[in-house]
Amino acid sequence: MKSKMIFGFHAVTSRIRHEASSVEEIYVDSGRVDRRMQDLLSAAKAAGIKIIQADDQRLANIVGTRRHQGVVAKAGELSLARNLDELLDAIEGPPLLLILDGITDPHNLGACLRVADGAGAHAVIAPKDRAVGLNATAAKVASGAAETVPYITVTNLARTLRELKERDILLVGTTDEVEKNIYDVDFTSGAALVMGSEGEGMRRLTRETCDVLVSVPMFGSVESLNVSVASGICLYEARRQRLP
Repeated sequence: MKSKMIFGFHAVTSRIRHEASSVEEIYVDSGRVDRRMQDLLSAAKAAGIKIIQADDQRLANIVGTRRHQGVVAKAGELSLARNLDELLDAIEGPPLLLILDGITDPHNLGACLRVADGAGAHAVIAPKDRAVGLNATAAKVASGAAETVPYITVTNLARTLRELKERDILLVGTTDEVEKNIYDVDFTSGAALVMGSEGEGMRRLTRETCDVLVSVPMFGSVESLNVSVASGICLYEARRQRLP
């Protein structure tokens, strides 16, 4: 099983809670004795996870940042669905997906995973190339959502979009260049929201493959929103329409 390092209290605690068997060992700052650390250590001991004492510098060397909060875990890959067909076949009811076309900032990816979890999206889909991977920083920002929301990478996003269409999933692309807005779309059937990259937006072929293009209405002086904020607005509108 391939292992990776995850860090931060939310990410590590969530991994222990959802799939403790995947955690091989935990490195903790020996100088932290607060309640939060004691709770994490108790959970790790209860799960039979090896605990290794370390100092701040060693933890920083392991993950490449000092924003580790005093806890780093070595863990294997999750058993979440990693294949799109497997995921879609298992969904009961209309799918709700978030597609990220070329997101390169791990903080944005982590935040998108977090809002996807909050809105009950079934998965986040992204291309393998020209996009950030699910690294330790993204997992930390996701605050546990990386352990609960399948993050599926695909080699050819345009082909994947066409396959979603064949499953009667509406592809809703977002751009600030159209008058039709997110509140004009019917999300009660299967839908996938397509968000473009931080600077350039959706690529041309992605844009052309979408069934409909919409904007997030802006009422103030700023011209656009962060991709994770826009994702949250769109996903929660879709979820609102599906409420009983």
